Amino acid sequence: MVALAPSGELAVVAIGDFRTEAGATLTDAHIAYQRFGDFRGDRHTNNVILIEHALTGDTDVTTWWDGLVGPGLALDTNRWCVICTNALGGCYGSTGPASAHPDGAAWGSRFPALSIRDLVAAERDFLHSVGIGHVRAVIGGSMGGARALEWTLSWPTFVDAACVLAVSARASAWQIGIQSAQISAITRDPDFHGGDYYSICDGPLEGLAAARRIAHLTYRGEMELDERFGTIAQQGENPLGKFRDPAHRFAVESYLEYQGRKLVERFDAGTYVVLTEALNRHDAGRGRGGLNKALYSSTVPTLVAGVDTDILYPFHQQEHLSRNLGNVLGLYKIVSPVGHDAFLTETRQLDRILRMFIAKTNDGAEPTDGFGLDPEGQWII
Repeated sequence: MVALAPSGELAVVAIGDFRTEAGATLTDAHIAYQRFGDFRGDRHTNNVILIEHALTGDTDVTTWWDGLVGPGLALDTNRWCVICTNALGGCYGSTGPASAHPDGAAWGSRFPALSIRDLVAAERDFLHSVGIGHVRAVIGGSMGGARALEWTLSWPTFVDAACVLAVSARASAWQIGIQSAQISAITRDPDFHGGDYYSICDGPLEGLAAARRIAHLTYRGEMELDERFGTIAQQGENPLGKFRDPAHRFAVESYLEYQGRKLVERFDAGTYVVLTEALNRHDAGRGRGGLNKALYSSTVPTLVAGVDTDILYPFHQQEHLSRNLGNVLGLYKIVSPVGHDAFLTETRQLDRILRMFIAKTNDGAEPTDGFGLDPEGQWII
């Protein structure tokens, strides 16, 4: 029997002791989730679409994908039961470094390192716990895209189709480098205390804010930032004085500091480290005979999309996916000055991608003039 919480309500499900890919054990793990729309069907034949959030996302997909999930929208909750979990290691209800260890204190430094495969395996355990043994589709962008891709390789019979957005088949050296710099900003903050700051202080807030500033430069497009800020000084400040003064900033500096403060207010530094490390470990080819062999083995129909100005996951990485996946539905290029975050912000183009995906994988329909082709975007294949 399928047992789900009421639509829109945050709920937490126990999945028992979880063993990681690397061999560590996480005792009494839990996964938080929300679902939107009524569940129809049974354990193996149903209307479930699984949505995977990005690094700092949460279970409320109707907020961070506003305009895409809901009645009559691309992911129509009158038709589909949309489920979004908080990744294992997260700080929005799932077991993470801030969660209570069996001894009552926070897991902290005792929390194991995770891989993308671990996040997917824990999510599968969650679905089994609520009585779901199959889903119609899995969709995600960035870290969520890595999870969606991993679903197709680890549990291909569990999903009917996948939509993989703005991600690569494995972490590149550049991605590992930039993400490791973010981790270093956090772990070098004196308030990190080796990961055991939860009972000592508010945590490495400066380090987390610095990590976000670094990350945000990879989330946005170079042209967009230059057009918005250029060399403009922050209002009332003068960054061109005789001596450097941190109180006098360029406008872009103020913007990045604001982004850092916003994240500090809503996110846990320990979770940021754990999930960023999981991204560093992302490699679809590990233990599967190499990257291209692993991708070619995929039998799940998969739609791939990327952003033409993405610095973090350049479009050539999505081209590589589309060339090598064993069952690719198509490749879509999102045209936007925004950069990587366009998979969150370009609602009009995402609407067409998701409608196309649903039509191809569930109705067998080809694109129509009503929703098939975005004049600003491009179907590549």
